[in-house]
Amino acid sequence: MDISQRFAKMTHFEALILLALTALLWSSGGLLIKCTTWHPLAIAGARSGIAALVIRAAFYKSTLTWSRDQLAGAVAYAGVVTLFVVSTKLTTAANAILLQYTGPIWIALLGAWLLKEKATISDWLTIATVLGGMVLFFFDKMSAGGLWGNIAAIACGFCMALMTMFLRRQKEGSPFGSVFLGNILTFFIGLPFMLTYSPGPGSLKIILVLGVFQIGLAYVLYAMAIKHVKALEASIITVLEALLNPLWVFLLLGEKPGQWALLGGAIILTAITGRYAWPALRAGNS
Repeated sequence: MDISQRFAKMTHFEALILLALTALLWSSGGLLIKCTTWHPLAIAGARSGIAALVIRAAFYKSTLTWSRDQLAGAVAYAGVVTLFVVSTKLTTAANAILLQYTGPIWIALLGAWLLKEKATISDWLTIATVLGGMVLFFFDKMSAGGLWGNIAAIACGFCMALMTMFLRRQKEGSPFGSVFLGNILTFFIGLPFMLTYSPGPGSLKIILVLGVFQIGLAYVLYAMAIKHVKALEASIITVLEALLNPLWVFLLLGEKPGQWALLGGAIILTAITGRYAWPALRAGNS
């Protein structure tokens, strides 16, 4: 029995917990990527190659369907993990992660067409609150440069929304395939750069951590959870990544977030907890 069969009957609340753990693992990406000196596409390709092995091991009994949704999800996934590394290298980590999380807006706009899931008034209010909290981060972290990095981050957010929706469309099947194939695609995208550029000191150890934990284990959890939640829920809850990212920078590098960033983080956490985690907890205890 592989991991997808073991957790096939998880509750909605358990799926939300897995999404929160996913965000925790994802949140280490900005810091670790900043600590490497390798070419960004080489980083993306190497970590995805390692992650593909982790994901294949976790879902060793699952088969690929090669469906249109699976392939589309794979392309969107490759866009997410590649553009995130590029944007993190070209602009500040805060800008990269915050602009990536424009995803809920794209899901709200496209979800009714691709998923037949219409956003509720509560969802729209939560999105507005989360985005308002994110804007406050820019008061402390916004820089004049990094235009192309910011553009890459916005494109990453669009790809993340598409990935979430195409994984959700496979809720009756095995969405692991999109993640696995997406990592394979990213590996081949990065392969020429891996062969051309040499990694800096300590980079290979960091790449191993990125591949095994930051996207390998994280997307195993994500692929299991996405079958039991709405795409908009998944996109909004994983916004916790944007809150945790500056926390790791503070704890490990001593960079203290500004007052605006702390206020924005508090708003994001309150919005997510109030809209999804707290109602789910109450339902689970009733």
